[in-house]
Amino acid sequence: MKALVVVFPGSNCDTDCFHALNDIGFNVSFVWHKETSLPKTDLIVLPGGFSYGDYLRTGSIARFSPVMKEVVKFGGKGGSVIGICNGFQVLLESGMLPGAMLRNRDLQFICRHVYLRVENNETRFTNQYKKGDILSIPIAHGEGNYFAEPDVLNKLESEDRIAFRYVTEDGKVAEKINPNGSQLNIAGIFNSGKNVLGMMPHPERAMEDHLGSSDGRGVWNSLLEKVMV
Repeated sequence: MKALVVVFPGSNCDTDCFHALNDIGFNVSFVWHKETSLPKTDLIVLPGGFSYGDYLRTGSIARFSPVMKEVVKFGGKGGSVIGICNGFQVLLESGMLPGAMLRNRDLQFICRHVYLRVENNETRFTNQYKKGDILSIPIAHGEGNYFAEPDVLNKLESEDRIAFRYVTEDGKVAEKINPNGSQLNIAGIFNSGKNVLGMMPHPERAMEDHLGSSDGRGVWNSLLEKVMV
C-alpha cells in the first residue's frame, strides 16, 4: 500500500507520520505543498504542525496550497485522507469536513496524553478497534476547540460520523476532562463518505509502549487492512 505525507511550510509532524506508516508497512513518500499533481496512492496524510505559521487562522493559508486541489479531488473520489491536528484544521478550512476550530477554552497550548473513546469502528480508519475502546493518545494544540452549528452536530451524530470523543479513563464523557472545550467532546470526525478523517490527537505519536502508548497503531493498521481508492 502506498501513502503520501504532504509537507507544508511549518509542518513538524511529517517525519513522525512517515515513521508510523513505514513501521506499519506502507510504502511512504513525502509530497511538497507546491506540487500540482500526485502519484498514484492509497492514502494521503496531512500532518500536524504550524502550516504557514498559523497566520490568519490555523490551516487557512495551507488550504490554498497547490497540492490541496489534488487532495480535495482525491478525497472527493473516495480516496482515503487523514488530517491530524493542523491537518484536521486544513481539512476544515478546505471544506472537506464541516465545522471550524476555535482557540482552546482556557487559551493555553496543551501537550499531554488524553483518553479517547472509539465511537465508530466500522470504517477504514477504525476497523481494528472495538466500539467503545478507550485509547491513550497525545494531543498538542492551541486551537482544538471544535465548533459547528447545531444542525451540523445533529447530522454528525445521526450519521455516526463522530470518530472519537474525549473521555475519562473509564470511558465516560465529562466536561471536566474535555481538554479544549470541543463541542460534544469531539476529538475526530468523518466526512459523509467516511473516507476522510480529521482528528486532533496524534496517533503517529502513540506507536510504541516504551514511549507512552501504542494505541495509535490501530488507525494505521485499520488503513492497511481496509484502505480503498
